[in-house]
Amino acid sequence: MNSLLTAIFEPGFFSSQPVQTALIIGGGAAIVSGVVGVFTVIRGQAFAGHALADVSSAGSALAFLLGINPLIGLLGMALLASVGMELVDMRRARERDLVTGIVLGAGLGLSALFLYFDVTTHSTTGAAITVMFGSMFAIPASIIPLALLVGLGALVATAILYRPLLLSSLDVELAQIRGVNTRAVGLLYLVVLGLSVALSSMTVGAVLSTALLIGPAATALRLVKRPAMAILLAVIIGLVATWGGILLAYDSYYWTPGHGWPVSFFIVGLIFIGYLLSTHLKTVKAN
Repeated sequence: MNSLLTAIFEPGFFSSQPVQTALIIGGGAAIVSGVVGVFTVIRGQAFAGHALADVSSAGSALAFLLGINPLIGLLGMALLASVGMELVDMRRARERDLVTGIVLGAGLGLSALFLYFDVTTHSTTGAAITVMFGSMFAIPASIIPLALLVGLGALVATAILYRPLLLSSLDVELAQIRGVNTRAVGLLYLVVLGLSVALSSMTVGAVLSTALLIGPAATALRLVKRPAMAILLAVIIGLVATWGGILLAYDSYYWTPGHGWPVSFFIVGLIFIGYLLSTHLKTVKAN
C-alpha cells in the first residue's frame, strides 16, 4: 500500500506550500465553476463565459503593471465587462452574441496593450504566459482569503437566485409570466459568472478557464438530467480534474527533472477525457 502511494504522490507533495495553495484555490475555483457552469450551459451562454475569461486577462495584465493583487484585477475587469454586456438592451441571441464579441475584442485589445507595457516597462517577460495560461504553483498564499471570499460570495448568490435563475434559464417566457424579473436575474447571473471566471483564470489562465467552466458542466448534463444532480456531478468532476492536474503537474518534475509540465495542460486534458468518456457512456446507454 505504501509503495502504491509513493508511486502516486512524489516526495513533498502534501508538505509543499505552493501545492497547498494550489489545492485550496484550485478546489475553490472548481466548485464555483461547476455550480455556475451548469447554468451557463443551460442558458447557452458558453460564448459569454469565454468572452469574460478573455476580457479578465486585461485586468490581470493591468495588475502586473500596477503591482497589485492579480485577483483584484481579474475581478474588476470581469465584473465591469459582465455588467456592460447585460446593460446593453439585447432581445435576441444574435444581438447578445454580437455585443459579447465586441466586448471580447475590446478586452483582448486592452490585454495586448497592458502586456506590452508589462514587458517594456517592468521587463516581466513571463507575464503573458501567466495571464493567458496560469501559473498555479506561483500563486502566493496571501491570495487565499480573498479567493475563498469571492468563491463563497458567488455560491451564496447562486443559491439565492437558484429558482428564478433556473426557471429563466429553461423558459424565459414562463419565468416572465410568473413574475420573474428576467433582466435583473440575467444581470446578477453575469456578475456571478464574472466572479467564477476570475477564479478559474487564476488557476488555468484566461485562455483555458472556459474549459473549467464549461467542461465539467457539459459532461454532467450529458449523464444526468436533473439540474441539482448535474451541479453536484459537475463539482465532483471539476475537483477531480483540478486536483488530479495539480498532482500530475507536481509529479512531472520527477519525469523530466527541473522541467515540470503546466498544470493547466493536465487539468484541461482530464476534463477533455471526462467529456469523451461521458459521450461513450451516453452512446452505450442509448443502445
